[in-house]
Amino acid sequence: MKYFCSIAVVLILFSCQHVERPEKPENLISQETMVSLLTEVYLGNAARSIDNKHIREQGIKLDSFLFAKYNVDSLQFAKSNAYYTADLDTYNDIISKVQQRLQVLKKNENERKLEENAERKAAQDSLVEKQYLEAEIDTAQARSKSLIESVTSEQEEN
Repeated sequence: MKYFCSIAVVLILFSCQHVERPEKPENLISQETMVSLLTEVYLGNAARSIDNKHIREQGIKLDSFLFAKYNVDSLQFAKSNAYYTADLDTYNDIISKVQQRLQVLKKNENERKLEENAERKAAQDSLVEKQYLEAEIDTAQARSKSLIESVTSEQEEN
């Protein structure tokens, strides 16, 4: 029994060693284009996860749009992706660049939102200040009117 198990383990180990790597496609997508394309694919997937119903209602086909934008087709993308994934070092480099771009996009979006919020707060503060000044002016006008009326009534009495 031990002999049988040992042979089975050895056969399993040797059978797993032969992995055919895909051949380099004739129309291989460049690494830089692949990084850009994958970045936008991930953004598209995020958009789908947030509001897929609206995207479908509008008839937007994100994948088709991206393939047209980068002048590639789905088969070319699939073959290029398979080629790059066969070389883990290259694919890790591609994915690292994608992650860096996504982080930069996230940072830029956060900064834009902070600026937008600061502008909104400044506008609200300006509105509050304007309302305060208008109230002060109304109070001053009311005091002036009251003072004028009291002076006028004193003069009439004299």
